[in-house]
Amino acid sequence: MKQTVRFRVDFTTGCSIGPGKVALLEGIRDTGSLRQTARALGMSYRRAWLLLDELNHSFTAPATTATVGGAGGGGAQLTAFGETLIHAYRSLERDIESLAHVTLAPVAARAKARPGPKARRPPSEQRRRLSRAPSPGPGRTD
Repeated sequence: MKQTVRFRVDFTTGCSIGPGKVALLEGIRDTGSLRQTARALGMSYRRAWLLLDELNHSFTAPATTATVGGAGGGGAQLTAFGETLIHAYRSLERDIESLAHVTLAPVAARAKARPGPKARRPPSEQRRRLSRAPSPGPGRTD
């Protein structure tokens, strides 16, 4: 089983970068379209736009620039700073995953796989429900 590390870097209050924003930037880099990227990531256009707007206003330089409609429609492009954000985050992610793999190997060896949502545990491994004795009603002292 492979370990997965997910992390977010908070630079200041309200200024952070994590896997969702990086995936958004990578999608824009690859497609040139916020709408296509949002669809591919399974998020609404509004949510994607809000994340991108937050990202563009969280640093002294924007991560993307936008072009307004026209014959070919509008689009979005990464800035040099946007490329720097992606590169720095992915580089740190590789370093952290490598460190986690080595450091957490003894723990990972003891990790149990969870059954899928449809799989049921055998009766011998099912959790037993604790039941409470009925409480005596008001005025009763059984």
